[in-house]
Amino acid sequence: MTAIGRTLLIIEDDPGLLRQLKWSFDGYTLLTAGDRESALAQLRRGEPPVVTLDLGLPPHPDDATEGFATLQDILTLAPQTKVIIVSGNDERENAVQAIGMGAYDFCAKPVDPAILNLIVDRAYHVHDLEAENRRLRDRQGVSQLEGIITSARSMQQVCRMTERAAQAEVTVLLLGESGTGKEVLARALHTLSNRADKPFVPINCAAIPENLLESELFGFEKGAFTGAVKQTQGRLETANGGTVFLDEIGDLPTPLQVKLLRFLQERVIERIGGRRSIPVDVRVVCATHQDLQAKMQTGDFREDLFYRISELVIDIPPLRDRDDDAVLLAHFFFKKFNAVQKRALKGFGKEALAAIARHPWPGNVRELENRVKRAVIMADDKHIAPGDLDLEAADEPPTPLTLKEAREQADIRALQQALTLARGNLSQAAKTLGVSRPTIYDLLKQYDIPMALFKERASTE
Repeated sequence: MTAIGRTLLIIEDDPGLLRQLKWSFDGYTLLTAGDRESALAQLRRGEPPVVTLDLGLPPHPDDATEGFATLQDILTLAPQTKVIIVSGNDERENAVQAIGMGAYDFCAKPVDPAILNLIVDRAYHVHDLEAENRRLRDRQGVSQLEGIITSARSMQQVCRMTERAAQAEVTVLLLGESGTGKEVLARALHTLSNRADKPFVPINCAAIPENLLESELFGFEKGAFTGAVKQTQGRLETANGGTVFLDEIGDLPTPLQVKLLRFLQERVIERIGGRRSIPVDVRVVCATHQDLQAKMQTGDFREDLFYRISELVIDIPPLRDRDDDAVLLAHFFFKKFNAVQKRALKGFGKEALAAIARHPWPGNVRELENRVKRAVIMADDKHIAPGDLDLEAADEPPTPLTLKEAREQADIRALQQALTLARGNLSQAAKTLGVSRPTIYDLLKQYDIPMALFKERASTE
């Protein structure tokens, strides 16, 4: 593979070395940063597969404190990224420590361009192999609704709609509050479709300044504006053959709404400064937490664009309307972070579970995940208490269920546990529950529960 099309982030505060590195990687799409804040901004914007990192960054260029913090942030935000440490010979211990934290490799200063090019090229090769392995694994029967864990009927209906919509070449609009999992479903729409082996390209319309968003979407020609030193493809063009995910579409500026509408109608783009129409074959998935109907009434969102992006609408329920999913997800996140943080906690106390069930979760799944992660880190006792979650203990027990509701929930939980333990094997699950295999089928049909959801939970655990 040649350097063409490769994106490389160079994090270096020494202007002289930065110039040398930029010269060494001529032909790459280069992103540069001189401190942690700008490095993370470039990481989010450009999603580079490979990063070179100098550990001596401001405001502490004489030690590796800021460099280690930057490395940790990169690996947290983009764990598949290959980070190459560029360090002096007298900093070898720091480089070794960085490898232990998860860095891919290191290169000693003074930098030999040939050696660094070799390391970078190998890092791209490993990154591509790992990505291909993930794609192959996904195609070998693992559920593509990865990351979705639920026992709520409303969310199961969303999953079924997602599975069906994935096979249809329609533009999908995902509606839901912040933190409900819109990007997770967008990725599922892609990986379940015939475009799964092509790129999935997300872009947050609210996170990129308006004056840069057009060039991000449509690209630009060399000389189109100051700083346009070479021809650059936009996100729509790089997603050719695959799926582009336009998150927070409600924040798209009005002039860009016109250009996006033209693209959806004609499936061609023109780069900024260009005159040639370029055909692009992508599936478009959009998402927003805003009320687009209200924005249309105020003139802030074009009605014709709304009908183009909403050929199929999937409304994601908030966590507070998803039965006991908050408790189910809390257990999942606890297991995850208890292992990651290498704690030996036992689980949630009864008061904590009651507080989780009682809390309205305005930040939805994202808020729940953050609170559980913090609780795992900060908990002093073996069981997590409401205070660890920054929640108040429930003053009174929750309203009891009706007998019918209690029986239904008991049936669903028993089915879920048995099928998860049996990893989807119906005969084994029937034996565990003491019923026949046809009875399992009847119960799944009675409660309108797709078998794939239990297989998904088994795979994630």
